[in-house]
Amino acid sequence: MPRRHPLLLSCLALLGLLMAAPAIAQVRLKDVVSIEGVRGNQLVGYGLVIGLQGTGDQLRNNPFTQQSLAAMLERMGVNVADARVQTKNTAAVIVTATLPPFARQGTTLDVQVSSLGDARSLNGGTLIVTPLLGADGEVYAVAQGSVVVGGFQAGGQAQTITSGVTTQGRVPGGGMVEREVPVDMRNVESIRLSLRSPDFTTAVRVEEALNRRFGAGSATALDLATVEMRVPPMFQQRLPGLVAQMEALTIQPEVPARVVVDERTGTIIVGAQVRIDPVAITHGNLVIRVTESPIVSQPNPLAGGETVVVPRTNVEVDDQRGRRLATLPRANTLRDLVDGLNALGLAPRDLISVLVALKASGALHADLHFM
Repeated sequence: MPRRHPLLLSCLALLGLLMAAPAIAQVRLKDVVSIEGVRGNQLVGYGLVIGLQGTGDQLRNNPFTQQSLAAMLERMGVNVADARVQTKNTAAVIVTATLPPFARQGTTLDVQVSSLGDARSLNGGTLIVTPLLGADGEVYAVAQGSVVVGGFQAGGQAQTITSGVTTQGRVPGGGMVEREVPVDMRNVESIRLSLRSPDFTTAVRVEEALNRRFGAGSATALDLATVEMRVPPMFQQRLPGLVAQMEALTIQPEVPARVVVDERTGTIIVGAQVRIDPVAITHGNLVIRVTESPIVSQPNPLAGGETVVVPRTNVEVDDQRGRRLATLPRANTLRDLVDGLNALGLAPRDLISVLVALKASGALHADLHFM
């Protein structure tokens, strides 16, 4: 019986769920495309997190933290220019956020806080008022609030335990919009839809769905990533109503044949459209084990001499000569492909090498994508 691996068994279980689902997957248009010009804007700022329990930056190693702390106290009327501040409860951080489209003044948003110096943890800290700037250098939001850290760090003099990342965190709802990005959607003659996964077939299907709903000639696929929709006269003054009806339409997006490989974790994701021609495969690993077992050579009593350590190296070589040439039949379905690869009796990391060789031979009809 061929040996089955957990990864491939999981693929078979997932395949059973997919086969139980409808043959044609209808997806809403809002999950396939985005409206050109309606997007978020990246914001960034530099600030200080205070209130840390001795896990902040060491000021002698981070002059920017010391300068920022002195400047902040100077604005509050405290002069520390000639003082030697040795606090460990402050950390310099970079604050990032995304300004959503159509955000109005007073809208709150989440911000991300990341340590810039040698702080060990931001847990329990508070971000003080930090302006967030856009690409044009203007302030669009201000952030402040308690930092929430997902990881933790605990330990003593001899041992320390760390779980997750303690040098970055979030301030939920800590950002407040101060400047709006103007977007005028009135009196627009046409709008462009950008496909999140560009594909000519999907673009044509989007065009056909829009023409069936709003009339022939309403939409035109310009290329594999863009579909232009002409705004009907009745929607000239209420474009949100048109967009709402467009987003509710459903299409069947085209899924390319693709195999995604993550070499770091040994993860392999095989798409349903992947096909393999009949091939013969043999795969074996050359395993070399080198172990060091030093022995101590000690002279007899009163014989003089010194005690020395004599190295002893043991080398084992296993070329796995037991592997034979295996035949992989034509795979016309995902189940055939999984059964064929599983019959080879290879571990996931060995399967990665086989898939690379299949692609090079031309037998694998899919895009091999490495993460």
